[in-house]
Amino acid sequence: MPGISTIPPAARPAALGLRSRARILPVAHASDGGGSIRIPASASGVFGMKPTRARNPCGPDRGEGWGGFSVGHVLSISVRDSAVMMDAIHGAEPSSLYVAPPPERPFSQEVGRDPGHLRISFTDKSPYSDAIDPEIAAAVRDVAKLLAGLGHHVEERAPPLAADPAAVMTTIVGGNTALTIRLLEQRVGRTLTSDDVERLTLASAQNATKMNPADYVAAQLAAFQISRALATFFEGCDIFLSPTLCAPPLRLGELNTMSEDLGHIAPVLRRYMPGTSMFNMSGQPAMSVPLAWNKAGLPLGMMFAAKLGEEGLLFRLAGQLEQVRPWKDRRPPVCA
Repeated sequence: MPGISTIPPAARPAALGLRSRARILPVAHASDGGGSIRIPASASGVFGMKPTRARNPCGPDRGEGWGGFSVGHVLSISVRDSAVMMDAIHGAEPSSLYVAPPPERPFSQEVGRDPGHLRISFTDKSPYSDAIDPEIAAAVRDVAKLLAGLGHHVEERAPPLAADPAAVMTTIVGGNTALTIRLLEQRVGRTLTSDDVERLTLASAQNATKMNPADYVAAQLAAFQISRALATFFEGCDIFLSPTLCAPPLRLGELNTMSEDLGHIAPVLRRYMPGTSMFNMSGQPAMSVPLAWNKAGLPLGMMFAAKLGEEGLLFRLAGQLEQVRPWKDRRPPVCA
């Protein structure tokens, strides 16, 4: 079955995304530090909202994940269930380093509300200007046409890249991974090997030990530059539409994190998921909505991003799209 037997939905929340798609679970927890709510949502054909930074608590042991990039929420079949879960779990902790802007009303009350006439910018291209899958590009344009038909003002326009998100992720994630490995080794009292964790995880941690503190701070500065450019871009729009993934769901083995030669990883990720991590750096909310399928029957998620604190607006738009292009009846062949 496409999406279950030969094609993984990507990232570590993958199995839970498939359980949601197969109707085993209505919602499933996931965290998103570079796209790992939106990526499996897109590849599984379910809904996935990455909240604003600090919307949902991540403690008590940490004040933030991956330098503020990572935030937890859920994958869900319906928009409503995602909103209800956010109502249940959002809020600051006594030790929160910072807090998200307060919502105007419960998120569940946003679903079904009229989103109004929004200014929506869109692109059917990779942020690196690389060619993307033609069916995905066509799907983005089809959704842009759908949005225009709903009364939104739609224009083709994309934010510039002020720095390379992949380079930022390599440094920030590598440093955090190195600490995680160190703490695990202290707990078990020995050096971890590929029998314990993926080779890619070990390589990321080992590469981080070659960096110095200034490299980490430089990556934080680059992330800020990306965030500032996005803030300027969103002065001219309410919503930015782009493909969640720029290639169809990968086949098993195409992204081999246990390979002795990991040289294939970076090119695959650049081709597959180049546009998700910038919103982790800016902290903005972004969602993947299952609005398209390719000729092979594989889901193609559409990513919508908004300004900081605007999950309510995204839920209103998602509710509108769910009404005009519902996906809940697109069940996989194997279904609970």
